[in-house]
Amino acid sequence: MPLIKSAFVLGVAVSYFAGFVSADFPDCVNGPLKTNGVCDTTLGAASRAKALIAELTSDEKIANLNNGAPGVSRLGLPSYQWWSEALHGVAGSPGVSFASSGNYSSATSFPQPIILGATFDDNLIHEVASVVSTEARAFNNVNRAGLDFWTPNINPFRDPRWGRGQETPGEDPFHLQSYVAQLIAGLQADADSPYRKVVSTCKHYAAYDQEGSGSTVRDVFNAIVTTQDLVEYYLPPFRTCAKDSKVGGFMCSYNEVNGVPSCANNYLLQTILRGHWGWNDTDKWVVSDCDAVSDVYNTHHYTATAAEAAADSLKAGTDLDCGTFYQSNLGTALSQGLIEDADLDRALTRLYGSLIKLGYFDNPANQPYRALGWSNVNTESSQHLAYTAAVSGIVLLKNDGVLPITSKDKKIALIGPWANATTQMQGNYAGVAPFLHSPLYAAQQLGLDISYTLGTDISSTDTSGFAAALAAGNGSDIIIFAGGIDNSIEAEGKDRSTITWPGNQLDLLSQLVALGKPVVVLQMGGGQVDDSSLLEGGASTVNALIWGGYPGQDGGTALFDIITGKQAPAGRLPITQYPADYVDQVPITNMSLRPGSGNPGRTYKWYSQTPVIEFGTGLHYTDFDLRWTAGTGKTSFNIQELIGASGTDWDTLEKKQFTTFHVSVTNTGHTASDYVALLFLKTTAGPTPAPIKSLVSYTRVHAISTRSSRTALLPVTLGSLARVDENGNTNIYPGEYSLELDVPNRLTFNFTLTGKTATLEEWPVATN
Repeated sequence: MPLIKSAFVLGVAVSYFAGFVSADFPDCVNGPLKTNGVCDTTLGAASRAKALIAELTSDEKIANLNNGAPGVSRLGLPSYQWWSEALHGVAGSPGVSFASSGNYSSATSFPQPIILGATFDDNLIHEVASVVSTEARAFNNVNRAGLDFWTPNINPFRDPRWGRGQETPGEDPFHLQSYVAQLIAGLQADADSPYRKVVSTCKHYAAYDQEGSGSTVRDVFNAIVTTQDLVEYYLPPFRTCAKDSKVGGFMCSYNEVNGVPSCANNYLLQTILRGHWGWNDTDKWVVSDCDAVSDVYNTHHYTATAAEAAADSLKAGTDLDCGTFYQSNLGTALSQGLIEDADLDRALTRLYGSLIKLGYFDNPANQPYRALGWSNVNTESSQHLAYTAAVSGIVLLKNDGVLPITSKDKKIALIGPWANATTQMQGNYAGVAPFLHSPLYAAQQLGLDISYTLGTDISSTDTSGFAAALAAGNGSDIIIFAGGIDNSIEAEGKDRSTITWPGNQLDLLSQLVALGKPVVVLQMGGGQVDDSSLLEGGASTVNALIWGGYPGQDGGTALFDIITGKQAPAGRLPITQYPADYVDQVPITNMSLRPGSGNPGRTYKWYSQTPVIEFGTGLHYTDFDLRWTAGTGKTSFNIQELIGASGTDWDTLEKKQFTTFHVSVTNTGHTASDYVALLFLKTTAGPTPAPIKSLVSYTRVHAISTRSSRTALLPVTLGSLARVDENGNTNIYPGEYSLELDVPNRLTFNFTLTGKTATLEEWPVATN
C-alpha cells in the first residue's frame, strides 16, 4: 500500500498533506492560455476542453491523468490536485491545507454521516452540504483546496463489521437515495446555475462494503453479487447520483464485481453508468480509488501486463487514476496500440470540461463563488447547524424515566473512554475543527456537579482504573458511562471481527450497575455493538441508553443538552443492531442479502431472526398519537390504470405518485419534540423470498409543542411499490400490500393491486 494511502488510512496529521495543495487558477488574461479556445467563454465546455487538449503532447496528456496533475507550464496550465475530501466538513487530504493558526486554520466539523442519516431530515442534509461547499469554495479561493471533493460514501451499510459504515447514512437504499439527492444538491448547487459550486463524487462504485484482511482484503476481494441484489440494494444510491442528481464524479472501487475489477469493469462503467443511466455528459468523470487501477494488475491479476491493465481501465471509463499507474503505463499502452490518443482525449475532455463548469478558467469577477472567503467559514449559523445536526441525530434507545436529568443538585459521576472525547467525536475523514466540545466540557458549562474519571480505555483489559470509577459512582446520585467504539477499532482498512462491547467496558459497567445508582449509558461509535446485557433482563441492565455515534465538534454539548432536557431526542437508528453471534453465522464476504443456508439475512429487510434493536428505533421524552387523515380512502388499485399513459418509462414511473398519506401527529405529552415518521411497505407479491418490509417514505416533523398537532406528509411513488426479479427487471405485481407506520408499527393501511404484472424497467444483461 503506497505511503499516501497508508498515511490517510492511519489518520496522519492534516499538515502531512500541505505539500500536495492545488496550484493557482489559470490566467486567461495575460498568460499563454489567453489565445486558446479554453478561455473563450462563448464556447461550450466540451469545445473549450478540446481546444486545450489539442495543444498537449501525448506525454503531457498521460501525465495529467493522475490525481496530482502537473499541468503544462509551457501553456500556462497550472498543476491541479484532484483529491480533496469533505465527508462531513472540509477535511485533511492531498488537496486541502489548513493554516497552522488564524484564517483557514479550521472548518466546521459536522457529525459523521451515520448520525446525519439518523436525523431522517433531508432538508437538514441539504443545509449541511451547502455549508460544506461554501467553506470548500472559500478554501479554494485562497489556494487551500481543490474544487473536486471525493464525497459522499454512499455504499449501503450492509454488514455491522464494516469499518467504514460510519461514513454512510445507514443500511437502507431508499433512505440513501433520498439523502444523497439532497447532499449533492447542496454541494454542487442548482443544476440551472451557470457554475457548479464544487463537484461531488459518489463512491465507491460498486458493491464495496468491507475492508477485509488477508486473502479477502479489499484490494483482492471479488464481490459475488446476484443481479437481483445488485439492482435492488447495492446500486440504487448510485443510480440517484447519476440519473437524478447529475453528480459530477464517480469513484470506482477496489474490489472486483463478479470477477471483473470495478475500475476495469465495462459493464458497470459503460453499460450501466454511462449507457443505461445516461450519465454521459462530457464533463462527467470517473476516478479510481487510490491505487485501484494498479490493483487491476498487481493484486487482482486481471491482465497479463501492466500496460493492459491501464488500457483496460481507461477504455472501460476510468478517466482519472488516483495514483501513478497511468503515468507509468499508458505510454507503453499507447505505443503497443492498446489505446489511442482519442482515448486520452476523451478522459481529459471530461476532466477539463468539469473544471470549466466550475469556472476554473473564467474571470472571477463574474463568479459569486469566487467572492467567498474566511468570513464565510465557521460562521455562527454554521456552528449552530453543526450543533442542530448532532442533536437531531442522537437516538434514545432506552429510558425508564431517569432522563431527562433536570436537577442541578444531582451529583453525577461521568465515567468512560468517551467522557472527555474531543477528536474522537469527529470520526474519520475529518478536518481541523474550530473547537471540540467533549461531554465533560459540556457538563461543566451547564454547571453540573460532575466527578469525572476514565475508568478504562476503549479496548483495554487493564482494570487499574476501576477503583476510581467505582468510588466516583459511589459518591454520586447518577452515573453516566460514555463508551462504545471509535476509530481505534473501526475505520478505513479496519473491520471488526466482533460486534460486542470491546475490552472490559461491560465488566466495569456491571460493577457500576451493582452500586444501585441510576446508570445512563452513552453508546458511541458508528457501528453498533450488542446491547443485550444493558437492556431489560440483561446482566448489566441500565436505566437509559443513548446512541451518539460520532456527533462532531459540538457533540458533547448536544449529548448533555439531551441528557438534561434542554433538547428532546428524536433521531432514529439508521442501522440494525444484531446479536453478537451474528458474526458467527455469516461471513462479511457473503454478499447475499436474502436468508439461506449459512446466512440469516442482511439488514432489517431480510434478517430472519430477532434483532437486539430494530432499524428505525428511536424513543422520545413525550408521547405521540398518530392518525391517518388522508390517502387511505381507496383500497384497491389496478396496475394498468396506475401506470396509465406513462407506458413503461422507468424514469417517469419511479417518481409517479401512487398517493400521499397524511398523518396527524399529536403531542400528548409534556415535552415539545420533533417526530420522525417512517412508512414501510409489506407484501408477499412478487419473487420469493419477499423482504420483511421496505422503507418507502419518511419525513421529520419539527417542534411539535405539547397538546398540539402537526401533519406528516408521506408521498409514496409507484417505484416504491415495485420489486426486482432475478434478472434485475423491476416489476409491479398484483397482490395484497400493507403500509405500516413507525417502529414498532403504530398504524396500518391495507390495499390490493389488481391487473397484470407490469415491467417498469428492463435491466441490461452483463456481457463481460
